[in-house]
Amino acid sequence: MDQPLLIDPTGRDIQGEAERLRAIGPAARVMLPGGYPAWAITSHPLIKDLLTDDRVSKDPTRHWPVFQRGEITPDSWLYTWVGVVNMFTAYGTNHRRLRKLVAPAFTARRTEALAPRIEQISTQHLDILAAAPGDQPVDLRAGYAHPLPMQVICELFGLPVELRPRTAQLIERIFDTTVTPEESAKTWQDIHTQLGELIQLKRTHPGDDMTSVLISTRDDDGDRLSEEELLYTLLLVIAAGFETTVNLIGNAVHALLTHRKQLHRLRTGVASWNDVIEETLRWAPSVASLPLRYAVDDIPLPDGQTITKGEAILVAYAAAGRDLEYHGQDAADFDITRPTRDHLAFGHGAHLCVGAPLARLEARIALPALFERFPDLTLAGAPQDLQPVESFIANGFQSLPVHLTPGKQAS
Repeated sequence: MDQPLLIDPTGRDIQGEAERLRAIGPAARVMLPGGYPAWAITSHPLIKDLLTDDRVSKDPTRHWPVFQRGEITPDSWLYTWVGVVNMFTAYGTNHRRLRKLVAPAFTARRTEALAPRIEQISTQHLDILAAAPGDQPVDLRAGYAHPLPMQVICELFGLPVELRPRTAQLIERIFDTTVTPEESAKTWQDIHTQLGELIQLKRTHPGDDMTSVLISTRDDDGDRLSEEELLYTLLLVIAAGFETTVNLIGNAVHALLTHRKQLHRLRTGVASWNDVIEETLRWAPSVASLPLRYAVDDIPLPDGQTITKGEAILVAYAAAGRDLEYHGQDAADFDITRPTRDHLAFGHGAHLCVGAPLARLEARIALPALFERFPDLTLAGAPQDLQPVESFIANGFQSLPVHLTPGKQAS
């Protein structure tokens, strides 16, 4: 049997690693950081099949022997992904119950009502960028792609200003797959401390925010989130609703600035901003790979392999986004006029991301506002000099230096 491919925890070459995985096949044996074996699924159709298959679970307490044996502890980077109790790690009826309780906080009405406020926040940060010295590059991630969704999610969940910097740092540590055991243990402790503070604040002083909604929500039978479920649900929706949008905005800007023909198509009306957003989600999804799922029973695969009961499954979204058999031989090209817009960046099936409409709304407002304000936007430096975030889960850049005005063309 071939040796499993070792997943690089630094994420320094997400697409290169995705290409190597695809070369192995639609399902490839991998070894996650820390020595955890798994199957990486790279085929778009196979992912869709598995994500709607009742033989695939997200509950490690019921279906992953490695977790059941106590081999995953809070000093592992993986614990914040599998050691929580929320929609992300629920299976079957329990998942349906949790999603039903959380859904009222993410209705279409609530999401669309945020548009005017997102526009205001976007303008505020663009004003700050415009005031920067014109002869110096600015970091678009630090100055726009990061603070905009951070402010939106903090206001949405009622996070007081004093908690926001710590929350942003906490989320970045969760997505960092290079952290030490000491840092992982500290992250686990900080999750309970910081989100516990938020819950206590909103229980004492409820407001018109989603944290208060989640605290007070009951279903028709009077069921509600337990204290543990409430804390970990807040962790899920705040982290997923923030970090992924940061990368969506940053990746879209990077894609357009490194594909000027596509930017021209956008500006001449050949394609729309919705086209840009959906192609970015396919070509450079905000989440490259997502841990974990587990085989409830043996699952025979079309290529003759079998995922054995109890084995872990890693959904490789970045690899699937450039699946040549599904997207064609030009799958590696960024093309906003691509006829096939289907992608899996927000998942599929029962676990489809509830915050996807909010992420799209933020990008739909933030991106045109940026390019209208700074039509001569260019990268400051060579694209190959950009450093990815240290994660094989998150897919984005540590910084995105740009020139806002003409005369400072990228090298």
